[in-house]
Amino acid sequence: MLKKYDIWIKEFMDSWKQLDWERTLQTLDKNVKYYENPIDEPCKDFNEVISLWNVVADNQKDIEYTYQIVAYNEETCIINWQMTRVMTKTNIKQEIDGIFQVSLNDNGKCTLFKQWRFTR
Repeated sequence: MLKKYDIWIKEFMDSWKQLDWERTLQTLDKNVKYYENPIDEPCKDFNEVISLWNVVADNQKDIEYTYQIVAYNEETCIINWQMTRVMTKTNIKQEIDGIFQVSLNDNGKCTLFKQWRFTR
């Protein structure tokens, strides 16, 4: 079980680092409950998720990341991740520390995605 979460987060983060947002989307089930912010409503459909990700290649670069799986069970995995990136429009380097809560289906696709993140 841990291995499937590790495979998922590595593919999710590697595709993000490579600015391959279409590949990132392939880690998600088309019916994913996707919370960009955990206190807001989830995206209403997959097209809204696409809209969040299709700007990544244009607005960020020089991504480096680390992650650690903090807890998991059959239904849910909690992942702590850190990232540095440069925002292309401002050339400002950001540091992010975040948490993902994910659930995966039998095909290894994410069916629930929530994130909490703090940017400096």
